[in-house]
This record gives sequence, structure tokens and C-alpha cells, in this order.
Amino acid sequence: MSEQPYEHQSENPSPHDHNDQKTLSQKNAASYWQANLRLLAKLLAIWFALSFGCGILLVDWLDQFTFFGFKLGFWIAQQGAIYVFVALIFIYAWRIQIIERQYGVDDDAEDSSV
Repeated sequence: MSEQPYEHQSENPSPHDHNDQKTLSQKNAASYWQANLRLLAKLLAIWFALSFGCGILLVDWLDQFTFFGFKLGFWIAQQGAIYVFVALIFIYAWRIQIIERQYGVDDDAEDSSV
């Protein structure tokens, strides 16, 4: 048997091309990225305000309160900011799915007839 090199006959399909009839226009793509960046900016601002603001700037004021037997400022700096960051990851995943469906770039409805 003689082995012949593989020759590709057609273009590769897009891996997320379940919307064959819809093509993401330049305007739609720009709107999608703007929505994505707005979401990221909001979530990172929340995390920054909590980790830097409450964990560093307001720590002395927050230390007058206790949380599970620890000073609140200390707890936020050591644990709270981490918990909020993990929660923000889940919030981002949930919201980005909604944004992707809105702009037609989601991959939830991929064709499974492979």
C-alpha cells in the first residue's frame, strides 16, 4: 500500500459555526466586545473596591466590627476579597453566556451530529 499525503479539499469550517445563516457583522462584533468590556470593568471595579478599598484603605475603620470572631477589615483583606473574586468569576460566566446569546456568538447550540 502506498501512503498518499493528506490533501484538504475545502476550507475548514469555523469551530463555532452553528449559526451558519448568521454572520457576525463588524458592528455586531464591536457591540459584543463593548458589552464584554463593560461587564469586565464593572466586575473588576467591585473587586478592586473591596480588596483595595475595604482591605487596605478602610481596614482601620472596619476593624471596629467583628465577623466570625475576627476583625472585619482583617477578614476582608485575608479571606473576603478572595471569596468575592471567586463569586465574580461565576457571575462573569453567567452574564457572558447571556451576552453571547444576545449577539449570536454562543456555542451552546453546537451541532452534535458529528
